[in-house]
Amino acid sequence: MAKKISKKRALLLEKIEVGKNYAVAEATALLSELKSAKFDETVEIALNLNVDPRHADQMIRGSVVLPNGTGKTVRVAVFAKDAKADEARVAGADIVGAADLIDQIKAGNINFDTVISTPDMMGVLGQVARILGPKGLMPNPKTGTVTMDVTKAVTDAKGGKVNFRVDKKGNIHAGIGKVSFGAEKIEENLKVFVRMINKSKPAAAKGKYIINGALSLTMSPAITLNTAELLELR
Repeated sequence: MAKKISKKRALLLEKIEVGKNYAVAEATALLSELKSAKFDETVEIALNLNVDPRHADQMIRGSVVLPNGTGKTVRVAVFAKDAKADEARVAGADIVGAADLIDQIKAGNINFDTVISTPDMMGVLGQVARILGPKGLMPNPKTGTVTMDVTKAVTDAKGGKVNFRVDKKGNIHAGIGKVSFGAEKIEENLKVFVRMINKSKPAAAKGKYIINGALSLTMSPAITLNTAELLELR
């Protein structure tokens, strides 16, 4: 039995042309007409890539700093000692610690969105890898969260850094702003994000790299994007 569509969703679907692959500028302009929630909805991009993440050489993972930020307040935890801990505090980290922070995490106190660590603290962090890993919080050099440049890492995290990772089916999802940003800023963020995905294309990936893409709001139907335009973003 087909699921019944609500009247609100049906009205939103009417605004999207069936079978059309929208240009980026058209899609970002249309988002303002798809607002339906009382809160400032997140703009979400979804890409399906022609990769097989079961092979290590086709696992895509990384990060990108969006020029207009994400619109999200990010709480940053930093694992560091001595001078690097002081540097993290000056940079604006919300939580800074070492062994004491490990105990908090073991107790279930995870009140942060991003974890940054200096390389010397990664051995300590191994104690909570099984807790942080499944939540996508374990620091990783590929996303710039294992680093001695604590100031840059904290600043990036606070200023609009988005981490991405391809799932088992070759999909990547990310929030790239808020609908209140307006079409121009959302378009800028989208293009920077997709450029990074294109730069991350594995040498082992053959054929059409971006199979399809879509843009949506938290509560809206998806707008199908023109993949030819996405592939041209370099």
